[in-house]
Amino acid sequence: MKFIHTADIHLDSPLTGLSAYPDAPADRLRTVTRDAFARLVDLALDEAVDFMVIAGDLYDGNWKDANTGHYFCREMGRLNRAGIPVYLLHGNHDAESEMTRRLTLPDNVHLFDSRKASSFRLDTLKVALHGRGYREAATLENLAASYPPPVAGWLNIGVLHTALEGYASHARYAPCTLAELTAKGYDYWALGHVHEFAILHRDPWVAFPGNLQGRHSRELGERGALLVTADEAGIQTVERLAVAVLRWERLEVDVAADATLEAVVRRVGRAFESLVAATPEPLYLAVRLVLRGQTAAHGELFGLATQLREEILGQAAAQGLDRLWVEKVCVETRPPGDAALLSARGDAIADLQAFLAAAPEDPDLLKALLDDLRPLVDKAPRELVAALPELEAIRQGEVADLIRAVTPDLLAHLGRAH
Repeated sequence: MKFIHTADIHLDSPLTGLSAYPDAPADRLRTVTRDAFARLVDLALDEAVDFMVIAGDLYDGNWKDANTGHYFCREMGRLNRAGIPVYLLHGNHDAESEMTRRLTLPDNVHLFDSRKASSFRLDTLKVALHGRGYREAATLENLAASYPPPVAGWLNIGVLHTALEGYASHARYAPCTLAELTAKGYDYWALGHVHEFAILHRDPWVAFPGNLQGRHSRELGERGALLVTADEAGIQTVERLAVAVLRWERLEVDVAADATLEAVVRRVGRAFESLVAATPEPLYLAVRLVLRGQTAAHGELFGLATQLREEILGQAAAQGLDRLWVEKVCVETRPPGDAALLSARGDAIADLQAFLAAAPEDPDLLKALLDDLRPLVDKAPRELVAALPELEAIRQGEVADLIRAVTPDLLAHLGRAH
């Protein structure tokens, strides 16, 4: 017997961090959550699984566009024609969705009750599935506590959308402990809500499949679902199914040995080439590039940020822009010299260093700087201010730390130019 465990599909959820850039391949990225789900359905058909479990967050909040729901029905129809039932549990995002409340699903989709724990029995397989969905998004009740006891002699699967314990980055919906789940007597817990893949326990199995498709730069690496096989003796294997269409990567490149911007760019090009070679086709790559190291090129990288990005995009294009896209370039390098060497120069750079060192403690200077900068920030779009910590700091009247932060880079750039 085989089944697929998936969760956190978030159909038609937009990708964050790509649309703001004019060179983003928006036409290719608009449908990636649908494409990932279609690949999962393809695998379900290829593997001839006995059923599929969706452990919450099929949709993505209070959307009123029925096209998303129609797409889901179309994919369920493919499974229905192959005789594959689907057991669907509503998560916190589904509880907000118009489609959850109004759309009638195909006959092969079986929905767990949201008022109380319910069970589905597959008599021919001797499998019992137990679960309870969300009626409200902010469900803080321990839902697992009300799940029924296991059916003796059958394979028992608990389906639950929960933050569990230890996942502080996720809202603490349907809280419970791992000990509670393992003590229930079920063979497998099909969890959802946490977007990272994790097998928390074996015998009994407790697993998060993670989300099907990463949607921003914090959801890195491979994404997908789980293929579970079992026999009369219980669960035998739990295998990851990679279905993401676009993979987010953080690529760190040490440029300590490079003395010029050109040398840095060529090293990045080689790093891109290696990354593409290691990534199976036809995956797209959204890369956050991080440059590290103590390098003589630091001043150029800081002072020529716009040119640097264009050079990096050129290297990406050389690999095939249809597969590799640079989401952001982060310069985290350090200058090769230190403050003592700069102060010993006895020129305008040394004078500027002394001025900048004293500036954070000069209230009159800070006020004058703030008076100049704040009107500019106040005119900036709110979303731009929220996206850039430096602008938010100015809006809050905090410029001393900003001076400290830019001083090393500014001195490195000016020192190189002179």
